Amino acid sequence: MELSQLEPQIIWKNFAALNSVPRPSKKEEKVIEFMKNFGEQLNLETTVDEVGNVIIKKPATPGLEDRKAIVLQSHLDMVCQKNNDVNFDFDTQGIQMEVDGDWVKAKGTTLGADNGIGVATIMSVLESNDIPHPALEALFTIDEETGMTGAKGLKPGQLEGKILLNLDTEEDDEIDIGCAGGIDVTASQNYNLEDPKGQILKITVKGLQGGHSGMDIHKGFGNANVLLGRLLYLGLNQQNLELISIDSGGLRNAIPREGNAVFSVRNALEFIENSESLKSAIMEEFSEVEKDLHINIENFTSAEKAISEVDSKKIILALKAVQNGVYRMSPDVADLVESSNNVARVELKNGELKILNLSRSSVDSTKDTVAEQLKSVFELAGMDVDFSGSYPGWKPKPGSEIVKIMEKIYEKDFQEKPQVVACHAGLECGIIGANYPEMEMVSFGPTIRGAHSPDEKANIASVAKFWGFFKEILANIPAK
Repeated sequence: MELSQLEPQIIWKNFAALNSVPRPSKKEEKVIEFMKNFGEQLNLETTVDEVGNVIIKKPATPGLEDRKAIVLQSHLDMVCQKNNDVNFDFDTQGIQMEVDGDWVKAKGTTLGADNGIGVATIMSVLESNDIPHPALEALFTIDEETGMTGAKGLKPGQLEGKILLNLDTEEDDEIDIGCAGGIDVTASQNYNLEDPKGQILKITVKGLQGGHSGMDIHKGFGNANVLLGRLLYLGLNQQNLELISIDSGGLRNAIPREGNAVFSVRNALEFIENSESLKSAIMEEFSEVEKDLHINIENFTSAEKAISEVDSKKIILALKAVQNGVYRMSPDVADLVESSNNVARVELKNGELKILNLSRSSVDSTKDTVAEQLKSVFELAGMDVDFSGSYPGWKPKPGSEIVKIMEKIYEKDFQEKPQVVACHAGLECGIIGANYPEMEMVSFGPTIRGAHSPDEKANIASVAKFWGFFKEILANIPAK
């Protein structure tokens, strides 16, 4: 089946149009222009603010002028991840999509359903002539995935809406009313180089499924950076190990799927033999969740210089010791991860080291504790540490009027109660709420799997379910 044949056709049409436009985080110029043109062609009031957020306003349909004005919000950027064997340029190419049974997915790359389905949904109501709705303000933010700078740059007074519907949730039976905050932790250092003294080896870890570093952090998935650290640790005491390069992981908000390390050891054959038992143990540990995991250690040739054994040991010990995964579960909300860290990217090249982390927590004090623990480990290893990109969590308000309305509609339409939850992902609601404290906020969306990885896919039936739910919410917004 072709994408154009899927229902609701209006959403899939707009999603396809959006996905034809390159939209990596921090490179949203093309998609900003696309969305600006979209609003102007509909003769709707369209503005682009000073940071690049696009705001499109549409008057209420006849009979709903007395209802509270609504802000519809989704982000324009997408996480750009691809499999190593896929030749694809996110800066210039549109996403190549296909229908696979009950799902829409991309060919070897992220799909952009996060948050493209939300964007396409808002586009669909903006261009519609037959969907009842109150006055709308469509807010399309930029750079949600790598800093939330769009939401941070949104100024007070730009919006008049009293209720914000964020369309960036990935389970269609959930109504989200809270989320985690986050902070970027970066460790760095420059090292002197020297000729390697031993035999050169290369470790490659690949085939991990990766995933969203918030929503999937508790699922026990493998982290390529952590696995490389475990394997390199083998050589510290007996092998005079000297690191040459590390290239592992990618974006802060994606669990690392693959990586490699090149290094020198005194006896390559001995290292490879000693690693077999650890490789077997790792494969057994992850046999249920990482069925495609592959670890290879091989002789290698490199003309590059290495850093000293002493400096190499400090880096490896840091990778072995640093917190990765769940730090604390919430004592207040069942099954909610309160705080975590993702060791997202390790890059060592020509003596220059960077280790990128994203720490999340729904409690600000715990977020600080996790970040400070990372800082302590890295500083003990002689690295410089920088905190950046901090953003607040979103405090739940379960008794709000819009949540009660949505619960009632969901029960009527689907004969079951929705899950009213908080999530461990970072949503823009907390940041927007700082400037609009009186605005009621809620987040919901269709079912999406594998966000932030090339396995990302959107459920076709769920998009139809979400669309019907969304339209009924718009028709039942309370009076001013």
